[in-house]
Amino acid sequence: MAGSVNKVILIGHLGRDPEVRTLPSGDRVVSFSVATTESWRDKNTGERKDRTEWHNVSIFNENLGKIAEQYCRKGSKIYLEGQLQTREYTDKDGNQRKATDVVLQRFRGELTLLDSKGGRGEGDYDSGYSQSGGSFGRSSPMERGPSERRPAPAGKLSDQLDDDIPF
Repeated sequence: MAGSVNKVILIGHLGRDPEVRTLPSGDRVVSFSVATTESWRDKNTGERKDRTEWHNVSIFNENLGKIAEQYCRKGSKIYLEGQLQTREYTDKDGNQRKATDVVLQRFRGELTLLDSKGGRGEGDYDSGYSQSGGSFGRSSPMERGPSERRPAPAGKLSDQLDDDIPF
């Protein structure tokens, strides 16, 4: 059993277009903010209430960064997996500050666009632009949409089975 786990899963909307910076090492970092909103109905008044949390996201993974840069825009709905990382910095007034970001590391993390291909927010879970680790696209048959699955061969099941199976 692992001693500890640092994993964050978010589904939310981009609060701003992705910003690309180049580090002194030549590596690129893509940054943006993601809003997640929790909704509930107040028991006393019956009124609908919302609470929005903002999350800063930094992508150090080159391929995921390219996907975010190319396809993500303010308002895009995304699914992402990363790790929490706290950094310290000095603000413009000279005060020491801490910020906690969701970070998609160089060889870790996942980013999936949830908007439809034709627009933002009109239909969910249909993009296909997904990456986890080193592969691009959907790999598992269970992750493929109905249009991506191969049709079953015609005929009875008994005709499709091979009788020469040794077990």
